Amino acid sequence: MTRWWMLALLAAAAPAEGQQLTLGEALARAGRGSFSNRVADGHAVVARSQGTAALRGILPTVRLETGFMRTTDPIGAFGTSLRQRRISQADFDPARLNYPAGTDNYVGSVIVEQPLLNADAHLGRAAAGRAADAAREQWSWTRIGTRLEVIRAYYGAVLAAEKERTLAAAHRAAQQHVTAAEAMQRQGVVTKSDALLAAVKAGELEVQLVEARGEARLGMGSLALLLGTPGDTLRVPEQLPGTAVVRRLLGGEIPGEARARADVRAAERGLGAARLDVARATSLHLPRVNAFGRYDWNSADSPFRGDENWTIGVMASWTVFGGAGEWAERQAAGGRAVAAKAQAEAALARAELEEAQAENARQTALLRLEVMERGAQQSAEAHRIVARRYAGGLASVVELLQAAAVETGSALALSHAKYTGIVVEGERRRAAGQDPAALAQAMESEIVGLSR
Repeated sequence: MTRWWMLALLAAAAPAEGQQLTLGEALARAGRGSFSNRVADGHAVVARSQGTAALRGILPTVRLETGFMRTTDPIGAFGTSLRQRRISQADFDPARLNYPAGTDNYVGSVIVEQPLLNADAHLGRAAAGRAADAAREQWSWTRIGTRLEVIRAYYGAVLAAEKERTLAAAHRAAQQHVTAAEAMQRQGVVTKSDALLAAVKAGELEVQLVEARGEARLGMGSLALLLGTPGDTLRVPEQLPGTAVVRRLLGGEIPGEARARADVRAAERGLGAARLDVARATSLHLPRVNAFGRYDWNSADSPFRGDENWTIGVMASWTVFGGAGEWAERQAAGGRAVAAKAQAEAALARAELEEAQAENARQTALLRLEVMERGAQQSAEAHRIVARRYAGGLASVVELLQAAAVETGSALALSHAKYTGIVVEGERRRAAGQDPAALAQAMESEIVGLSR
């Protein structure tokens, strides 16, 4: 029954065959199945376990012991009989004391040990807690990075599909040019070279189209791999969002700052953990106080039988010199603290630089989008003008083919500019410490707003 429920849930989570995968669905699937996210999940569990392991020096230890012993040692035999409450007057016979018969003893014990004053354990626990916090922030940063990669791969697949569609249209137009040139050649309007040049251009476009189809397949494969489902059949939109949508996204304000980023917080938590670890290593020179208590049963027949004995006590110990091991540990902890401080400073400096780079990329993307949109409109109009002139015999086939090539190149450049703008927006959000996954909702809102 459990297997059927799991299969039903997986079927419900996956898009139906032929259904278009949205960016939101891709992000959700990557959150569940991405390989990098699953690795980060495992590392986060390991980091949390370190904090639990540090409780060994704080919480009590309870254990059970049992065993069997047979002895003819005079002191051991007499002590065993005394523990078993079997001493009688006859046991004080000198011959029996000196040469006792073999004495059997089953022992059963319950031992409780409670640390009372172990400074290194408490400081180690605090350091492990900070390290777990750092791992949690790093886990969050990994998932944010995965979401950005999903955005790149998702719209990269859409870009490849749009490129394939653009080249397919250009190839059809080139074939029409070939047909028209051949017809005009038969009529004696143009020379044979016009038809041959048109056929050459159509062949070049066919090669580019085949290459684009391969890129589209590889793009879908890369997206499936990133989602944690390699080999899965996916379907994405064949067209990128319009330039107006991308422009409005790039023009919006992004609240946040570099210091709020998860990777910077992870480095700061790591520095805090390293400093606490220095204090832990230093506390190894302090005394320790531990309490203990035990119940023992001694019997000649079986474990945990007979009368019980109890013992409680407190033990203080102070290792004045431990062979320089404590000194070495303190030096190592100090070195880790120095490295952690440098990492924290580097993380903040890198975040501030990436924030500045993202702003520069945003301005560049906006300008590129404007230029490429204008260029696509102008090249399309130029192609129409040259096509009319060619039909009237006022332009050569070379001019016509060049105009068609410029129009195709401008359309592809505009597509790439839109893709770059989307990716830049995702990078800008991550650089500011925001979640790039919000880009899916923001883009949907922009599309709805422009359609009204």
